[in-house]
Amino acid sequence: MKAVRLVEPGRALVAAVLDDPTPGPGEVLVRVDAGGICRSDVHYRAGTRSVPHTPVTPGHEVAGTVVEVGPTVQMRTVGDRVVLHYLLSCGVCPRCVAGQEQFCETGAMIGLSADGGYAEAIVVPEVNAFALPDAIPSEIGAIMMCSSATSLHALRRGRFEAGETVAVFGCGGLGVSAIRLATALGAEEVYGIDIDEDRLAGAAESGAIAVAFEDVSSLTGLGGVDVALELVGSPVTMQAAVAALGIGGRAVAVGITSEPFPLDGFNDLVLREAEVIGCSDHLASEVAELIDLVATGVVDLEGVVTDTVPLDASAVNAALDRLEAFGSGVRTVITP
Repeated sequence: MKAVRLVEPGRALVAAVLDDPTPGPGEVLVRVDAGGICRSDVHYRAGTRSVPHTPVTPGHEVAGTVVEVGPTVQMRTVGDRVVLHYLLSCGVCPRCVAGQEQFCETGAMIGLSADGGYAEAIVVPEVNAFALPDAIPSEIGAIMMCSSATSLHALRRGRFEAGETVAVFGCGGLGVSAIRLATALGAEEVYGIDIDEDRLAGAAESGAIAVAFEDVSSLTGLGGVDVALELVGSPVTMQAAVAALGIGGRAVAVGITSEPFPLDGFNDLVLREAEVIGCSDHLASEVAELIDLVATGVVDLEGVVTDTVPLDASAVNAALDRLEAFGSGVRTVITP
């Protein structure tokens, strides 16, 4: 089968032809119908986040169709449309039992420590394959598996409640999903903050009050926000997210970065009883919740996918280049 692979961090992805995978006991073989290109993949390619081994096939936002089932499979059948939860966890270690499967003692992640969806097909445990209703196109299903599910988890980590105000720093793939989720779940106001005019326009179309980054200090004049989501991975935006908080506000750090950000413990946190909260990935239970929210029309993700490319190394690298340069657009999806 065809694939696009990371052979060495710091270098462009390359085309490859691999043996067709075969599902083992409890596994399903899924034909990839859509594979999202995420900013995390930019970090893996650049080497700014370590990759456990190479070569590896990136791609952790995957929607497809079951084409073969292994022995003992009970929940899935050939022909099922599915989306793939990218965390491969054991389900029995103390972390999994505690509802923290992102920190599974033997866990892996497709597209990082296991081959992912930049390929024609992928094998995963059947428990990772969630039924995708006909109401949801494959391209939307793919991006739901990271940008939307992680945004939902970030809102949960920030203890967001209906009637609160939310600031979203970074209005790309995660940001637009976060805006639409917060709006649908009852936010009083949602602010979308970015430096790019096209993404600010997209934030406004998604229901947010668009705020150019240079004007973000205006939020403090309004009393600050209850929840701020930092989705960029920049010390500057993280500092701004904390500064935008009101009394009792919670800033949720989601973006990948290796750089520290300055924090004044007394003025930033103590005087406002504010919090800074880390957010890592999302949970399988949130995938199921998200699918229901989108399938029933509570959350509308139409228009979040702004471009599609073929399973071609040059096209995929060009999409990653645009992401790395913080170019316009929201989410690009590979359609093999």
